[in-house]
Order: sequence, then structure tokens, then C-alpha cells
Amino acid sequence: MFDICLYHSTEMSLNKNKIVGYTALVIAIIGSALILIGVLKYPEYAIGFSITGIGFYAIAWAFNALRGRI
Repeated sequence: MFDICLYHSTEMSLNKNKIVGYTALVIAIIGSALILIGVLKYPEYAIGFSITGIGFYAIAWAFNALRGRI
């Protein structure tokens, strides 16, 4: 009986909206990392890294806008 109660209390449900939200967060973090790598480590290629990072932000924004509609 205790195992059944413990199972239900620790059960974690991921629906589609949570998965899309977590994906948008990960993509935004990757975009931030790209911008920071371009500015701090490769300043001669900072424009390319920044444009790519902004593109990742745009994709994350689109994922966040789609959350709840999928």
C-alpha cells in the first residue's frame, strides 16, 4: 500500500506543452552561449556568432508562441 502512494506522489507527467517549453528554454540557452562565445573567444567572428544566436532566439520565441496550440 505504501508503494502505491509513493508511486503516485513521485509520478512526473510531461505533456506536450511542457516539452515545448523546455525545448524553447534549451534553445535560448544555446543562443546565449553562441553569442557569448562569439564575443569573448572569437571576436573576429562575433558578427556571425551573434546572427546565429539571434536566429536561435527567434526559433525559441516561435516555440514559446506555439506552446498551448500544439
